Amino acid sequence: MDNEKRDFNSESSSWDRNPVRVKLAQDVARAVLSQVALNREMDILDFGCGTGLLTFQFLPFVHSIVGVDSSTGMLDIFTRKIATLKMNNVKAALMDIDKGETLAGTYNVVVSNMTLHHIKEIKPLFDQFYKITAPNGHLCVADLDPDGGQFHGDNTGVFHFGFNRETLRDVFSEAGYVNIIDINAAEVLKPDKNGETKRFTIFLMTGLKQQIKQDS
Repeated sequence: MDNEKRDFNSESSSWDRNPVRVKLAQDVARAVLSQVALNREMDILDFGCGTGLLTFQFLPFVHSIVGVDSSTGMLDIFTRKIATLKMNNVKAALMDIDKGETLAGTYNVVVSNMTLHHIKEIKPLFDQFYKITAPNGHLCVADLDPDGGQFHGDNTGVFHFGFNRETLRDVFSEAGYVNIIDINAAEVLKPDKNGETKRFTIFLMTGLKQQIKQDS
């Protein structure tokens, strides 16, 4: 695993031109919608939103969305989409947890797609997720099943070669989430590092933050 940070700024201009990446976001969006009943009163945070391939698919269903990312290049494209669509219920926020910056606000749903494997220490991040999740709110994380380091052609900035689902369920639980469920969200066929076509699976794991009961 390479500990250097991946330069997403340099990749941002061509990010949306990858049809595999676009379809993956569509599949993950469908998986989230199958597990969480979104409604027009909900506010969502998309952590690691990139150019908004996942984010904008939720706009018809919710009250507002905040897209958070550490790449200015990605967020430039994200904000251009906001302007093009003339949407006033979605905004971008620049945040880098590697610099000690923390998530803020309260959201009914926190989503993250294919970002977790780029985070070195995930448990502190899950504590932040839990803090900003509203009571009766959900955390929805999509990422790779163990891939042996073959999914990315370049493992710069990749700290986890996929995740064992049972291990990740424990991370959800330790953060405070309950009713933890995982489903298959998507499959990607692409060449591995040896040039052979391989099937990679992406899961969606969801957890619920229970309503805090008040003492009578």
